[in-house]
Amino acid sequence: MLKRIVQVCFLLLGGTLGIFIIPALFIVLNVSDIAVINNPYVSAILGAIIFYLMTFWAVDFVANFIKWVEDALVKIPIAELIFGTLGLISGLIVAYLAGLPIAKTQIPIVEEVLPFLLTIFLGYLGFQVGFKKREELIGVFSLAGRANKKKSVEGSEENMDNHAKALKILDTSVIIDGRIADICQTGFLDGTIVIPRFVLEELQHIADSSDALKRNRGRRGLDILNRIQKELEIGVQIYEGDFEEIQEVDSKLVKLAKVTNGIVVTNDFNLNKVCELQKVQVLNINDLANAVKPVVLPGEEMSIQVIKDGKEQNQGIAYLDDGTMIVVEEGRNYIGKRIDVLVTSVLQTSAGRMIFAKPKLIEKAL
Repeated sequence: MLKRIVQVCFLLLGGTLGIFIIPALFIVLNVSDIAVINNPYVSAILGAIIFYLMTFWAVDFVANFIKWVEDALVKIPIAELIFGTLGLISGLIVAYLAGLPIAKTQIPIVEEVLPFLLTIFLGYLGFQVGFKKREELIGVFSLAGRANKKKSVEGSEENMDNHAKALKILDTSVIIDGRIADICQTGFLDGTIVIPRFVLEELQHIADSSDALKRNRGRRGLDILNRIQKELEIGVQIYEGDFEEIQEVDSKLVKLAKVTNGIVVTNDFNLNKVCELQKVQVLNINDLANAVKPVVLPGEEMSIQVIKDGKEQNQGIAYLDDGTMIVVEEGRNYIGKRIDVLVTSVLQTSAGRMIFAKPKLIEKAL
């Protein structure tokens, strides 16, 4: 079918060119009897016959070239094709508008050559901008638009509503951690949950790892995502875009949050700091966990069991039920025993909380 179409196009092209070229060609060749040649119908038929004969060796080449172009276009993602085309159209429109005053200058060569060069340059520039900025455009038009549909009338209510409806972008660590599902279930995290495609790919890569620990962590993360998507009553959206010019997944998350005005949800201490430096909103699960832990003040008494020695001399280490580490001064001699201690100080950061204490027996002796 394609070859037939190519042959028909060759016939039409040959007939059209024959009307204009063949009479001039015979004049150049000094053909004496050109009365018949001056007939446009005869010229069209001769041109069509010539180009039809050319199809016997050119049709396969043209058909293969068309198929190659077709396959190349089919392989291009639709987003890249659409935004590249929109950029090209925008560049051509700008070139046309810029060329109008140039065409009126009536300067030889300039009025003819410069608009042509502008068309090529701005068309190429528009295509490249639309193609390379497609991820940001997709994020702006799809994610940000959906997240900010409704706004409150009053200023304070509007800010609270926007924050509540802002996109919550999950990173790999918080998905593997698993607590995010329980937080969503309790209703402390609302709005739309966004799971980027590049995070899913990283989870899949971890789940396919040869290391058993990494493989289990990756599979746990995928199970958590299935639970969030199927069991919980919260909006979940998969972000299909990717920032190909950025290699690191954490950097892609920060870029996505900037583009969509979203909030990064993580328990990675380093990513938390990077988001703060780049003025990106971040929710740290560890901060939430530390905030809901029972408050321990210096001077309070606790009953703990020392389980191992610490880094410093004569130190002992104990843990609360929530995993908080307690450093017991002069507690090495009490390893394996349950003792009462007095809290001396509390250190709390995004990485966790640490309690320093000393045995109550020593305090009484003093």
